[in-house]
Amino acid sequence: MADTPSVTAPVILGDEPGSFPHGVLAERHPAIVRQVRDAFPFGPERLRALDALLASCADGVVEPLPADADPTGRDRDRWARWGMDAYAGRSWYDVPWLWAESHFYRRLLDAVGYFGPGAWQGVDPFRPAKLAELDAPETDEELAALDGLDELPTEERTRALLHGSLWGNRADLGFRLSDRGAGTEGAVEALVADDSDALWSLLPAPGTGPAERGPATLCLVADNAGRELVPDLLLVSHLLAEGRVDRAVLHVKPYPYYVSDATPTDVLDALRRLVAAGGAAAAHGERLWTALTDGRVTVRAHPFSCAPLPYADMPDDLRADFAAATVTVLKGDLNYRRLVGDRWWPPTTSFARVTAYFPGPVAALRTLKSDVVTGLDAKTEAALDASGERRWRTSGTHALIQVRS
Repeated sequence: MADTPSVTAPVILGDEPGSFPHGVLAERHPAIVRQVRDAFPFGPERLRALDALLASCADGVVEPLPADADPTGRDRDRWARWGMDAYAGRSWYDVPWLWAESHFYRRLLDAVGYFGPGAWQGVDPFRPAKLAELDAPETDEELAALDGLDELPTEERTRALLHGSLWGNRADLGFRLSDRGAGTEGAVEALVADDSDALWSLLPAPGTGPAERGPATLCLVADNAGRELVPDLLLVSHLLAEGRVDRAVLHVKPYPYYVSDATPTDVLDALRRLVAAGGAAAAHGERLWTALTDGRVTVRAHPFSCAPLPYADMPDDLRADFAAATVTVLKGDLNYRRLVGDRWWPPTTSFARVTAYFPGPVAALRTLKSDVVTGLDAKTEAALDASGERRWRTSGTHALIQVRS
């Protein structure tokens, strides 16, 4: 399997007790299994499967996908290409952390019968938590705040919606299941890198039309559903309204993944939430609804979106999608790990270098919730290390906007 060019850093594993990756495998994954187990009235067969996965989290090994959970064999073939033959029989803790996490969520879907056949086929095991967040009072407050944005100058409104999308990345249900994410709501918000000016320079200025400068296409690779997806959609709506983009392609996951990652169903839920909210939120929702029906906004759910691999290994058809975009914006921590490679890069490693393979201009909007980070200047790294906040890489209190143009 390929990786980012000129690899000089080791792949992140979960084999070190006390490390953030080890805590995810040993603590967060069992918590997720228990949450799913309690959220549905599963019968004995599904409960046994969940209990077996729970036991496997503690001391198990990577197992091939069971044949009865994938009657067509297509997914087993994909996972064989994605490294299953190399990692089957090894401990969860001794394979790349990105791979182990991804395989856990695929195994969880097997345990609940998501791929069928059976009554639970196609039922999102994370849906109750997603809907609860989407219907939370905090979401009402955030949507009501949109009514005041129209009074701001365009530039300030654009900046506010960009930062809403960026910091919305803290609305991550999987992150909240770990006590490592506690307290982020009141944290001091700090950007460790801010290339927002470079991002705007890639898009046409407001008021210019495609006849003057050619069509502009935004690819937005979404991360979480609910309170993160809503501000992502608001940003797309705003850019369409301002003429900064003529078309947007929203990439989501083809099936439930990483607890709260967005699927096509979650896009519809978020869109309906906007339309029902009234005021400015409803206007955005209606604009997006129309844009979906006339083709200016499209939703894609490529199988590689759930791959346990970096984007350096993306297939040719996905590469062509990104190559055709004016800019591709990748949201969230997982997409960042896949973009730069989930490795122990020195933080001052060039973001442009590790993303040089990407087939077009690319931007990352990410709240830091894992160890990997690139593109920092030495002064920023030193200040963060000296701040006394040991978990600045993983606590969700810091964020970045990085661009390779």
